[in-house]
Amino acid sequence: MTISRIFILRPVATTLAMVALLLAGLLGYKSLPVAALPQVDYPTIQVVTLYPGASPSVMASLVTSPLERQFGQMPGLAQMSSSSSGGASRITLQFDLGLSLAIAEQEVQAAINAASTMLPSDLPSPPLYNKVNPADQPVISLAVTSPTLPLPQVRDLIDLRVAQKLSQVSGVGLVSIAGGQRPAVRIQVNPEALAARNVALSAVRQAVIGANVNQPKGSLDGPKRSTTISANEQLRSVEDYENLIIQYVNEAPLRLGDIATVVQDAEDLRQAAWIGTEPAILLNIQRQPGANVIEVAESIKQQLDSLQRSLPTGVDIQVATDRTLTIRDSVKQVQIEMLMAIALVVLVTFVFLRTWTATFIPSVVVPLSIAGTFAIMFLWGFSINNLTLMALTIATGFVVDDAIVMIENIARYIEEGMQPLQAALKGAQQITFTLISLTVSLIAVLIPLLFMSDVIGRLFQEFAITLAIAISLSLFISLSLTPMMCALYLRAPADQPQQQGRFVQWSDRTMHALTRSYERGLQWVLKRQTLTLWVAVATLVLTGGMYLLVPKGFFPQQDTGMIQAITEGPQAASFSAMSRLQTQAAETILTHPDVAAVTSFIGVDGSNATLNTGRMQIALKPHAQRRLVASAVIEQLAASFAPQPDFRLYFQPVQELTVDDQISRTAYQMALSDPDPTVLNEWTPLWAEQLQQLPQLAEVATDLQMRGQQVIVNVDRDAAARLGISKATIDDVLYDAFGQRLISTIYTQSAQYRVVLEVAPEFRQSPDSLQSIYLPTRSGQVVPLATVARMQLAPVELSIDRLDQFPATQLSFNVASGYSLSDAVDAIQQSAIEAQLPESSELRFLGAAQAFEASLSSTLWLMLAAVLTMYIVLGVLYESYIHPVTILSTLPSATIGALAALLLTGRELDMVGVIGIILLIGIVKKNAIMMIDFALVAQRQDKLPAHTAIYQAALLRFRPILMTTFAALFSAIPLMLATGAGAEMRQPLGLVMVGGLICSQLLTLFTTPVIYLFFDRWAQRWQAYKQSRA
Repeated sequence: MTISRIFILRPVATTLAMVALLLAGLLGYKSLPVAALPQVDYPTIQVVTLYPGASPSVMASLVTSPLERQFGQMPGLAQMSSSSSGGASRITLQFDLGLSLAIAEQEVQAAINAASTMLPSDLPSPPLYNKVNPADQPVISLAVTSPTLPLPQVRDLIDLRVAQKLSQVSGVGLVSIAGGQRPAVRIQVNPEALAARNVALSAVRQAVIGANVNQPKGSLDGPKRSTTISANEQLRSVEDYENLIIQYVNEAPLRLGDIATVVQDAEDLRQAAWIGTEPAILLNIQRQPGANVIEVAESIKQQLDSLQRSLPTGVDIQVATDRTLTIRDSVKQVQIEMLMAIALVVLVTFVFLRTWTATFIPSVVVPLSIAGTFAIMFLWGFSINNLTLMALTIATGFVVDDAIVMIENIARYIEEGMQPLQAALKGAQQITFTLISLTVSLIAVLIPLLFMSDVIGRLFQEFAITLAIAISLSLFISLSLTPMMCALYLRAPADQPQQQGRFVQWSDRTMHALTRSYERGLQWVLKRQTLTLWVAVATLVLTGGMYLLVPKGFFPQQDTGMIQAITEGPQAASFSAMSRLQTQAAETILTHPDVAAVTSFIGVDGSNATLNTGRMQIALKPHAQRRLVASAVIEQLAASFAPQPDFRLYFQPVQELTVDDQISRTAYQMALSDPDPTVLNEWTPLWAEQLQQLPQLAEVATDLQMRGQQVIVNVDRDAAARLGISKATIDDVLYDAFGQRLISTIYTQSAQYRVVLEVAPEFRQSPDSLQSIYLPTRSGQVVPLATVARMQLAPVELSIDRLDQFPATQLSFNVASGYSLSDAVDAIQQSAIEAQLPESSELRFLGAAQAFEASLSSTLWLMLAAVLTMYIVLGVLYESYIHPVTILSTLPSATIGALAALLLTGRELDMVGVIGIILLIGIVKKNAIMMIDFALVAQRQDKLPAHTAIYQAALLRFRPILMTTFAALFSAIPLMLATGAGAEMRQPLGLVMVGGLICSQLLTLFTTPVIYLFFDRWAQRWQAYKQSRA
């Protein structure tokens, strides 16, 4: 084959083509977006409906259930989970990975429209949907504080001037405002003053509704002019409401101010947020699934100056937490490691080739291949992220291989006395097929990665394609630029003796000594072929045993510099009690030396389900400025809160890869569902207690909260009927008194403000407050609620959860130190069997735990698919059924080294490690290909016997095999020794590759010739057998 000939004979054209490739790569690099990981997310939509005052059971039956029935009919829906709590319904819809988010959005809107007729008519606002994953942490959090203005006024400014602008930023999925404080007019009625005048609460409500209107009134159209009709119909100020006449009592006007206090305050008093311990309004900005984190954060930061100028003096807006800082840091670290890998690979090349001229030639291939890869990455819409940069770091060892093999072959002819041009033409022609087979078989091993299932498959597709592009470009450059440069610049070492330094002489002596040692070892092995074959078989068996032994994991836990926490107070805790606990917790956390900032919020909203729970975002100092990693910080913080039995904090580090669709108390989620909720309520606490005893699990938490407190109003329907009091009247009065009922709206040019009706604060403190509530009778009088009803206290479930429309309880767990996720999953499944859960109950792992369960079954098949693909490609290349088996026999030695490295360092075999093993399969077979290629040529062309052919081939290819292996080894070492942000993801890949390469290098140099001879003898016997039958 003469692919290289045209490039060798046209050096100017070749050089200019490579310059063009380099320039295209530089332009591509400048244009590529930066991200933590490839943008792969499930299309996820959250639907939130707020109905102030409604109990969890009312929310579940009146709001959640009708919506779920419609959502359940949507095609492409993968999972639907819902939570109905006091005043809020949250439904999270996760769609199939292949479904467009825009189509999912249309389906959700249509389902909401279809369900609207079944929803309560007095909902304050229709269900709202957001194209955002609730488990995805905010890209950036902003805190707005003011020492001079009250927070409701600050919230008004935020709604009008800030939130809308931020929502318009491309890629922003949701700007959620934590802390409530939406301004409103609150009418706080004194029920005893009202009863003394024989007036019911409903009369106050009707009076306000009737007085505060804003309707069209028409216009007058005379012969000459048109006149619009307007009126003073809107009540806007506190004074307007205080002067409102409710009705006449004893012929005197009863004004609202006589029986109620009217104040301007927050619409929902049971929401609050803080930065540190200072009250604030928090803007948590989440990206749309698929949006680029860095681009979204940059766009938001660019808006901040103009937003600050639009706010009055005394209102400060500041960045509370920013996830992109650690993303940039981790990308920068990988870039440094990639440069280190390039430097090490060049150094290895120099040690083996012994001249700077010969070293310079393959050194050019690395930046050219990587630059060209950047250009193609830009065209394919990829980003610069941890995975693509890891692929390029590993590629530095791969891309130089082809050039090394080419140079070494040409250099051999030059050393034999041939002219450089002739040596380049002959050497390139001889080695072309070997290089193509090396590259094609290496790319073939990446093919199964493209067919990996689920989100992990999508994630590693970008990794595999990037690596394949770099390897393909290196083949092109090694067949074009490399032989051309060899013809121009490569000279025999004897031609330049004055340039040979001590280092060159030492490396030359070392190489000769290694070759002699290998020759002696090879002779020894070839005399003991049966023993060597048994060693090869033993490595295969040992590989299988070690695979079963090594603990399995899903994805390395990252230190992103952010910790999320869920706080949980006593189940009957009031809002003021929870506020105290939350601020005390923030104060304690801020004392830790590695914590930079804490933002927190409580109250029922789209993020938080119940009144006794809260959320915290803890930003750690940058890696270089702190002593501890995130996991160690979590341990210390958890220990500081351990003595508080009534207040729990569940910490977990924020991860870049979000497979979950909701935030849980601990890292891994599962759900127990049953058609009968009473079965769930009975079994969940019992089983959670059993799980807590398992040594494999560190912390087991459940969302089941059944010890909330409720007052049951038992109405004597006969007594009520005698007085003409209907059940609807009683419900109305209670809702007016205690439900923060939104009874009217004040419309302005720029915003709308609600009017809230309730009883005064002193009449809503405890169950005894119900004694002050009066009901209107048929006769027009009012009677105490106690006349027709009896009150009793009872426990209540704070939140009603469902999974795919079945009652469900979420349980979550952490993996105990010294155990792997596979150990934990096995222990949970065994515990479920031993606990003898009811047959009607179903246990499902969710999110990361579910993806891990799926990956367990696919990992082995993935490796087998890689081996099978390799066999098919090699069989096609060599037109042989046997030679591919000889090449593939080298694989167990690599796998055994990788698994041994994981076991010795106490690490799990996670998805990154699996990718490393698949890459090892591609690297290790290169050694065998180089050896067998030359042996086959010697047998077929030079008519040498198999023993002599493989013996010569092994010695002849010893130096290039060592060079390529060491190049790959040194490209992986920076990853293995990685530090700083994102190191947790890079270390397993480096460790697996280093362990596998060292072990395979020691074994395959000796086992491959023996296996080659074994199969050659077997083939000869088969041929003889066929001839005897003929």
